[in-house]
Amino acid sequence: MDNPTKYPHIVVHAPALDGSRRVTEGDVTLGLASHLDDVIEILRLADLDRVEVEESDLIEWQGGGPEAWPGLPENDDT
Repeated sequence: MDNPTKYPHIVVHAPALDGSRRVTEGDVTLGLASHLDDVIEILRLADLDRVEVEESDLIEWQGGGPEAWPGLPENDDT
């Protein structure tokens, strides 16, 4: 095992008060997402677009999974 493949550990953090979620890889903030499509775009820009966002074990979803976007109007119960 001369050069083991390193897999990124990506975290989509719990929603902030405005519903946005910070996306990080290790100690590096990759971006701020307001929707699942934003997460996909952030990963694409970080050259991590081969990651299956909704199903990958490489992504840790904190405070809710890929469907948890409380700041979006369609998720408001008002």
